[in-house]
Amino acid sequence: MSSDSTCQGKSSWPELLGAEGKVAAATIERENPLVEAIIVPEGSMVILDFRCDRVWVWVDKRGIVFQVPGIG
Repeated sequence: MSSDSTCQGKSSWPELLGAEGKVAAATIERENPLVEAIIVPEGSMVILDFRCDRVWVWVDKRGIVFQVPGIG
């Protein structure tokens, strides 16, 4: 299992809290081209394995990021 200390590039985006989900995902992928940003609606289930190439972008019903996106 990996940890984010072994992942390359930027790993957390607290500045995107409150941003529109699609804009946040594009920003994440631009700032770290090694990851895929995946928009996840609030209440959805996701796989719990840790991956350096994935960022969950949790959005509320309005499509606004409500949780700090980070590698995982």
